[in-house]
Amino acid sequence: MGLAKTLAVGLSGIDGHVVEVECDISAGLPGMSFTGRADGSVVESRDRLRAAVHNCGADWPNRKITVALLPADTPKRGSRFDLAVGLAVLAADGQLPPPAVAAAAWIAELGLTGALRPVRGVLPAVVAARAHGVERVVVARANAAEAALVDGVDVRAADDLGQIVRWLTGEGPALDRAAVAAAATDGRAGPDLADVAGQGMARRALEITAAGGHHLYLVGSPGAGKTMLAERLPDLLPPLDDAAALEVTAIHSIAGLLGEGATLVRRPPIRAPHHTASLAALVGGGSHLARPGAISLAHRGVLFLDEAPEFAPASLDALRQPLESGTVVLLRAGGAVTYPARFQLVLAANPCSCAARPSECVCSAHALRRHRQRLSGPLMDRIDLRVRVEPVARAALLDRGGARESTAEVAQRVAEARRRAVERWAPTGLRVNADIPGSVLRSRQWLPPAGALQRAEELLERGELSARGFDRVLRTAWTIADLAGVPALDRDALEEALFFRAGTVEASAA
Repeated sequence: MGLAKTLAVGLSGIDGHVVEVECDISAGLPGMSFTGRADGSVVESRDRLRAAVHNCGADWPNRKITVALLPADTPKRGSRFDLAVGLAVLAADGQLPPPAVAAAAWIAELGLTGALRPVRGVLPAVVAARAHGVERVVVARANAAEAALVDGVDVRAADDLGQIVRWLTGEGPALDRAAVAAAATDGRAGPDLADVAGQGMARRALEITAAGGHHLYLVGSPGAGKTMLAERLPDLLPPLDDAAALEVTAIHSIAGLLGEGATLVRRPPIRAPHHTASLAALVGGGSHLARPGAISLAHRGVLFLDEAPEFAPASLDALRQPLESGTVVLLRAGGAVTYPARFQLVLAANPCSCAARPSECVCSAHALRRHRQRLSGPLMDRIDLRVRVEPVARAALLDRGGARESTAEVAQRVAEARRRAVERWAPTGLRVNADIPGSVLRSRQWLPPAGALQRAEELLERGELSARGFDRVLRTAWTIADLAGVPALDRDALEEALFFRAGTVEASAA
């Protein structure tokens, strides 16, 4: 008879929780049972564990084995508990020293041969272990570089269960310490804004979008450059800081998008799902363990929906709540999972179904109205800038001598504008204008003079601008002021923000 315990880490969204694995071996009918809300994938591991232990040269106890996964009221899912359970069984049987097994967290799946296989979500799991005070974590070698991204934890990598057994019994060498993989070059490898011919107004809107973290709607005929503009937005954004990079990398880890040699994701991500994508693919989902969707994979980056009116209306309207809160809560029978989803939305659309030139459009009034109504009013009310992308003129397309601004040049202005916003909003703890609450923008300290707001107040009074839209105009105006280096809102910034919001500009604007 024997009792041993060790540690594993479970996941709920990107939040990890340390699980104590206790194993008791006693007299009775041979068999293995689990307690502590273990799902089918955990319970079926007993056959894998038995084969893995035999194939690594150890003995499987032919007695009654009881495994408790604590806390007992937290659901346990997946094969990530295999290694911890196997080592707890061997320690309870006296084949391994219990103190050595209890001194670490073990995160890996076991194959029938005893080989350690990688699991998803190792990065947030190691972060949770560190927060719990765990000093050592052992993972599969394929997860080693990812786990090593977390500072302050002794991460060891192993190839198979036998290697760990020999290490713990002193019959083999110590496990290798995991090292952070060499980061890729920090140069901007994305497409260059200099490739975009003409489109001065759309380029201006793109710069404002990047500087303030706003949402953008591009409408225009096919081939005008809507997709080219959207694809160049991520490289206009500043690289992710340490906290944001860790959060984004954790989401990609859970989604299984990090391979061996993983490094922190520093470039703001961009996701461009096809218009046939399901609701679950867009916002996240799954029958048991809800996986992150495109909106979470675009966290701190860009979600680009090309041919936006062709998406299912239910999928588009599902974006409304995440656009406001920056998170998405997925409710399932087994509980709720929360994923971050603070992304910049870029919508692109043709002006009508036939997408012909205005003089050649054959769409009826009813068809035009139906096409436009596929983007609901509540969704469009959350879009800060709306731009008509006109066909590129021949002179602009064939301009051989004209110098177009590059991504690097515009990104420099964007970084300077964001620096000004950070300094101004430092007391709020927020960093970009798009995140500032309306109550702050409308406070006496930051609200512009009534004369500058005259046009916005008229639109608000007539119902052409909602209260949400009014606040979004103020946010966009602050971004325009930051790009201009102006310390306060003026009439010019507000009029330009109104123009991009509603296509309306005061004729008497200076």
